[in-house]
Formats: sequence, structure tokens, C-alpha cells
Amino acid sequence: MFTLDTRLQQDCLLVGDFPLCHLLLMNDCNYPWFILVPRREEVSELFQLDAADQRQLWHETTLLAEVLKDTFAADKMNVATLGNVVSQLHMHVIVRRRDDVAWPAPVWGRHPAQPYSGQQVARIVDKLRLVLTEDFQFAGESA
Repeated sequence: MFTLDTRLQQDCLLVGDFPLCHLLLMNDCNYPWFILVPRREEVSELFQLDAADQRQLWHETTLLAEVLKDTFAADKMNVATLGNVVSQLHMHVIVRRRDDVAWPAPVWGRHPAQPYSGQQVARIVDKLRLVLTEDFQFAGESA
């Protein structure tokens, strides 16, 4: 049975679900920083997913990156799996702008996280509602 890693539960807000992945928002308003987590148990590496899930993860990642680049006027999209702290397979999809607090350095460990207000989260979800229509279920909404 799939269970989301406790560190991701603590650090992120659930936005909703693609067919394969939970979509999380890192609770740090320094950057629009999203995380895709395939709902598969005991998977820590990309190659541990079967071929269909690998294709689906890549589809969801590239769709999300494209949507975020346009929605948040990114100068660069950072997409990565690391897993050095959280071993559960997860894909970071981070909007980077030349004026963000860490540019051009990586976002990890650069500045203390600044939690979102409820109003900020609502604005982000509203923006995503306009563009995430294909096979996406927002958290708290029934299918």
C-alpha cells in the first residue's frame, strides 16, 4: 500500500493527483516549487518503475513543467530527482526566475523556507485550475 513519506507530508501541501502521481507544492513561497510523487510503494529509483509508469511519469513531469513555465513566467525550469534526504521516488519541478532569492544557485538549503499563506495557496490553485484539465483531480474534489 502506498504511503507518502513523512518528510514530504511535513514540507508540502497536496494540490491533487495526476493518474500516476500526487502533485505537491513545497511550502516555501520563495519559489513555485512542485513535487510529483508516483503512487507506487517501495520505489526509490526511476528504473524501478515499470516501462508504462516511466512513460507516465515523464508525461506528467513534462506537462507540469510546460504549464508552470507559462503560468509563472519562468526563466528556467529545474527538473530533478535526487532522493538523498527522502528516498521515496519524487520529481522536483521548480520554477526559477532571475529575480528569485537563490538565482542562479540551486534552491536547496539556500534560504529558510517561507510558508505560504492560505490566500497565496488559493491563488496558485486557481491559476492551475485554468490550465490543468487533462486527467487531473484537485485535492478535496470528488471525481
